Amino acid sequence: MNNPQNAGSPLDSSWPAGAPAGAASSAGRDYPDGRIPVGQVFEKLPLTVEHLKSCLALFFVFVIEAWEMMIIVYTSPLIAKDFNLDAMAVGNLIGAIFVGMAIGSVVWGPIFDRIGRKKTIISSLLLYGLVSILSVMAPSYGTLYALRLLAGIVAAGMLVVTFPYFEELLPVRARGPFTVYLAAGWPIGMLLALGATVWLMPMGWRAVIGFSSLAAAWALVVAWAVPESPYWLAGVGRQEEARAVILRLSRGATVISPQRSLHVPEVKHGVWRDLLSGGVLPVTLLQIAINFAFAWGYWGLQTWLPTLLQQRGLSLPQSYSFIAISALCMIPGYMSASYLTGKLGRKKVMITYVALSAIAGYAFANVQTMSALYASNFALAFFSLGAWGVWDTWVGELYSTHLRTVGYSWAVLAQRLANIAAPSVVGLLVAQGSSFNMTTTFINLFLVVTVVMALFVPETEGKDLA
Repeated sequence: MNNPQNAGSPLDSSWPAGAPAGAASSAGRDYPDGRIPVGQVFEKLPLTVEHLKSCLALFFVFVIEAWEMMIIVYTSPLIAKDFNLDAMAVGNLIGAIFVGMAIGSVVWGPIFDRIGRKKTIISSLLLYGLVSILSVMAPSYGTLYALRLLAGIVAAGMLVVTFPYFEELLPVRARGPFTVYLAAGWPIGMLLALGATVWLMPMGWRAVIGFSSLAAAWALVVAWAVPESPYWLAGVGRQEEARAVILRLSRGATVISPQRSLHVPEVKHGVWRDLLSGGVLPVTLLQIAINFAFAWGYWGLQTWLPTLLQQRGLSLPQSYSFIAISALCMIPGYMSASYLTGKLGRKKVMITYVALSAIAGYAFANVQTMSALYASNFALAFFSLGAWGVWDTWVGELYSTHLRTVGYSWAVLAQRLANIAAPSVVGLLVAQGSSFNMTTTFINLFLVVTVVMALFVPETEGKDLA
């Protein structure tokens, strides 16, 4: 699709006279009335510093999302001591934010296609900061649970929109690798959450949660650095603004004549039923099932990793160090997946990495020495998070513009349902005295199911966003 020999070549006559080299060619693919598919424009849109600014700003939005989801996990021992909670209560508290996100993925549905990608992220960040500050003052477990649930509802806005938004700003050739890089914000967020917990632990969990609330200020950076999606702008009929964003992203290299209109399927409100109709239905059901299984396989282990590691003889500080090193191992996993997805496509990399994650997970459940425990978990971190980076990219590419964020919201809903169930089920196993081996093997089975289902997802590498 992206022939290097064509990049920067003179444009054919189907484009406005005098349009600069490097603009997307639509030869033979324009609509009869002269409309230009936005996806065609992004085929040859040059990658510029404007993209990098937007990418960096949205990268840290995802860092914040990861930080906020993990902060309650790392502070849970402190909260349990403060409120005298048992294992089941801790599991339910960890799951509260995911209950909220499951609700929020539905609540935000009518909002993000009405107000746009950018305003959704900004609103979600600011609201989350407010609710998180209120959590600091929670006088009881019940109040804290309610506030964490509310935090999940408001945070779902940025969680649902970040990846589709990111993909809608990038040239086709850069979309896969860069979106996998975006997913690498997860271990960065984990490390920041862990660092904040260790640093502020002497001051108690309230100080940790209060400090993490300051991340809401990043909304100012998003407002300054990131333009609105030209796909969304064209879809709601704001043609002049869509042209201006393309001009900005290309640093003046791609000019769309006012006589030509940018086209995407109309962005409609309340299109949930469209996900379950016609040829879209199989893709929707499949991606929901994969999101549930994959999220269970990952989150079921991560939420209880400190406790499970203590079963193997590590102290709580040692388990934190173990988790930090594991997070570092995720980063090269993302980098390798980013490189390979552009070479081999989404499907081959996803299936291979999840399969290797399952093998590493089986080893993690059965090894007998501490060195083997470290090695197998680091392999699990490397391959599972590399796979997540590819999958987060892949899901957003399965739908056209008018369904992309709604489809992704269903993906988030499935993940959050798994996030809700997994901590509680694993907590029940731990409370009943289930062995380390039995618990981790049970969790690992979900990765095997993920591999099988991924075989049936259509490849999207190198294809335009519709």
